[in-house]
Amino acid sequence: MSNGLVIAAVDGSEHSLRALDWARGAALLHGSGLLVAHVLSDSSQLYAGRRSSLHDASEPEEYADPVTDHVRTLLDQAPELPRDVRYESLEGSVPEALRAIGAEARMLVMGSRGRGGFAALLLGSNSRAVATTAPCPVVVVPHAARHAEAHPQADADADEEASAGRVVLGLHAAETPDDVVAFAFEEAAARGTAVQVVSAYAVPPSPVVLLDTPFAVITPEGLADGGDAVPAEREMLRSQTERLAAFRERYPDVPVEQAAVPGDAAGRLVAASRSADLVVVGRHHPRVRSLLIGSVAHAVLQHAHGPVAVIPTLTADA
Repeated sequence: MSNGLVIAAVDGSEHSLRALDWARGAALLHGSGLLVAHVLSDSSQLYAGRRSSLHDASEPEEYADPVTDHVRTLLDQAPELPRDVRYESLEGSVPEALRAIGAEARMLVMGSRGRGGFAALLLGSNSRAVATTAPCPVVVVPHAARHAEAHPQADADADEEASAGRVVLGLHAAETPDDVVAFAFEEAAARGTAVQVVSAYAVPPSPVVLLDTPFAVITPEGLADGGDAVPAEREMLRSQTERLAAFRERYPDVPVEQAAVPGDAAGRLVAASRSADLVVVGRHHPRVRSLLIGSVAHAVLQHAHGPVAVIPTLTADA
């Protein structure tokens, strides 16, 4: 993965300040620098452009950015800062400006919703656009209301307990690019936690199949005893084990937990997000390169209760 800066995109909203704090922690974990980026509002950009065209020598050369000044004051009060903290005020549309600045970043972190939009909006248009098109991994941190939502279902409680503190990886064993898997293992290594791998297997329609039952989490070693899992589940777990072998060798200190679930993995990933440190998903289906984000990544971004990392294909041979 990239050794570049962690970028925090801020707009002064509480949502973006949550993302800033998460980005600060990520930069400390990885020993990297932190770049705080604010895309100026349209009105500010217009004012700055008009002032520049007048060439008034009495005006300062740089346009004052109150959002960046406010964030700088907040970070000065933080208990610990990364070794290198920089600030940039950007012009242009939010997606375009952040795409440009994120070209060499380790990751770009932003809130799930900015100042604009409806109060009930699950995912803002800028967050979706950046997560869909940025050249680097994008971590979307949900706003406080989504993080605090209570779900009392028994199966949700079981999923939450199983996923507590882990980095959760949504994996299609045959198709998820290596970049996605590597990001999950690197994050788990930096955090000193386990990677919990969740894959879905197809099931025939049946009224007796209970899709809402808690998923079982096992270690790769647990596959050796034969067990009593259904054939499709066991085959998926074995496919996971084969796909993960190289990463387990590369990251020997990262514990691996495997889970195979019937149907769509998105719901399980959303449930796991309540207590996971981070949920990691690939941006696109590797065979469909378009401006549309994959269905699983879209669903998790829309409904996750914790941070979600959306990973593009970063290497040419992925």
